Amino acid sequence: MIPRHRTAPTDLVIEAPQWRATLNNLERIVQHTYQMALRYGDINASNTPPPTLVFSDNRRVKQLNFRFRGRNKPTNVLTFDAFPPHHGGDIVFAFETIKKEAEVAHRSFQAHLTHLLLHGVLHLAGHDHHHPGEAQRMEMREAYILRRMGYANPWKQGGKIGQ
Repeated sequence: MIPRHRTAPTDLVIEAPQWRATLNNLERIVQHTYQMALRYGDINASNTPPPTLVFSDNRRVKQLNFRFRGRNKPTNVLTFDAFPPHHGGDIVFAFETIKKEAEVAHRSFQAHLTHLLLHGVLHLAGHDHHHPGEAQRMEMREAYILRRMGYANPWKQGGKIGQ
């Protein structure tokens, strides 16, 4: 495991080297996405400690997915609940799954990761999508924030506006 980084408003743990090889601006992406989530995500920052973000791979995420959800397969991202006031939760990303999903959706890797990071931060802040109304509100909020960041709606074709 590579040590934590504190250049973003959250702890970063980079377990898989593919992240650095693919995104040389990972800290900047994280910082910008987190700040936009706080600004436009209806999040009370004083009551929501920053999460720990773990940039890992399919093997590790598969292990965690099996251990905590009983599913013996990788997934793009796992979010583990926050325990305020001191722990803001954990968001664990699987490089290979996210890369494949981005390719299939014809989106840039950065656009897809930004959406998943935003989605995870909103989850930890209490947003959810278990019911149709909740899902619609959460998707609309994500699309709004992503549009402000220069990204296209993630439920439509495309990635970064202007690409």
